Amino acid sequence: MTFTPSTAISLLVAGAFFMENLDSTVIVTAIPQMAESFHVPPVALSLGVSAYILSMAVLIPASGWLADRFGGKTIFATAIVIFTLASMLCGLSTTLPFFVLARVLQGIGGAMMVPVGRLVVLRAAKKEEIIGAIALIVWPGLAAPVLGPPLGGFITTYFSWHWIFFLNAPLGAVALYFALRLVPQGELADKPFDWPGFVLTGAACFALMLGIQLLSLTDPPVVWIAALLIGGLAVGIAAVWLERRRPHPLIDLYALRFKSFSLTVAGGTLFRASIGAVPFLLPLLFQIGFGLDAFVSGLLVLAVFAGNIVMKIFTTGTLNRFGFRRVLLVNGFLNAAVLLACALIDRTTPVPVILGLLFVSGLTRSMQFTTLSTIAYAEVPQEQMSGANTVQNVIQPIGFALGIAVAALALRVAGLLFPSGTPALTMPQFHTAFVIIGLVALAGVFDTLGLAAGVGDDLRKIPAPRGRRRLARGSAAE
Repeated sequence: MTFTPSTAISLLVAGAFFMENLDSTVIVTAIPQMAESFHVPPVALSLGVSAYILSMAVLIPASGWLADRFGGKTIFATAIVIFTLASMLCGLSTTLPFFVLARVLQGIGGAMMVPVGRLVVLRAAKKEEIIGAIALIVWPGLAAPVLGPPLGGFITTYFSWHWIFFLNAPLGAVALYFALRLVPQGELADKPFDWPGFVLTGAACFALMLGIQLLSLTDPPVVWIAALLIGGLAVGIAAVWLERRRPHPLIDLYALRFKSFSLTVAGGTLFRASIGAVPFLLPLLFQIGFGLDAFVSGLLVLAVFAGNIVMKIFTTGTLNRFGFRRVLLVNGFLNAAVLLACALIDRTTPVPVILGLLFVSGLTRSMQFTTLSTIAYAEVPQEQMSGANTVQNVIQPIGFALGIAVAALALRVAGLLFPSGTPALTMPQFHTAFVIIGLVALAGVFDTLGLAAGVGDDLRKIPAPRGRRRLARGSAAE
């Protein structure tokens, strides 16, 4: 990998992405100790998790406008400062309300930090550098959910849950230093803020994310979930209708005109849902199904992380050697096959076989995620990167959150198909859940068949589109 300025910025954004994603998963194992400190039941700590995710979902749509209006360096550096200070406040919290407010502030910083950082990278990288840049950026999103629980358990056991957040102080200081040195300000655009679009998109994201979050509860409020999901979709449709007609929309939907972008939004969401379910199901399988303790379970899941890291060495070479078409289809089917194979493991399966299966799962999910993330921007012109990046930043967290909900629903469906007569989960139920998740991943592959058939193998040979015609009712496709 050639070390270029865009590579340095990509590494910086990857570090910020890792810090942000780790914070959203690392507190899971610390919830009992935090609940004891706040003198509340453990279930009440779900407010802290939801507050972080929901505040990010509401504010992410505004990240592109902020970067265009005030500059990439200014917003990225400001986001790091907000996120780091909020992390310190989380660590200093002594009550649940104070902690929830600190998590909201942390979500505000996170909503600007990685989305703006990714936009800066996309604008700075040359076309032939996009594969490597995206590969560096996306791996934290795959690694953090796997590393978070065991790391959180280690810090909580041998130190204190407060250090989960205090560790962000030195990391944030280093990130701020390099942000001020490396990140370009970019050209500023003096365009008005789209308040109607912000209200509608924010409300839609909030309702959808909250509805998905409630789906993962043990006893979900069905009526409230239905109202949130239906209402969120209705508001989202209204937002799309409005944004297509605004002269300066908050979320520019122009990129959806390109096949490579629109299909990665649909198929990519199914793929993210399937891989988002894995870090949720595997620890349950190992601890409840196999009877292992949390530490050993975490060590087994680390095999997925190892696969993520190893694949980064071969991603660019593999795509250059075999092309996007073959990688999307062959690797997509392999990823689905590995998830389906997880339905065959049980207590008698040798540990090396389990580790090998999880390692291959890490390889395939890393390659698929990088390929989809790269090819999404293949046909998007530089001047439209802000809108395309904002759309992706809105869709991605919904996809990952959907993964946990899909996993929870899969376990409930499995419980109906294989009732045990007790609240405890059984091996047939786990196996059925993995079959369902594998089928979701397979559906994502079939959704990208059209993409693979319509996009060139070499990113550098994909021509830039000519001209711009706003996405509006009655506009002709190019």
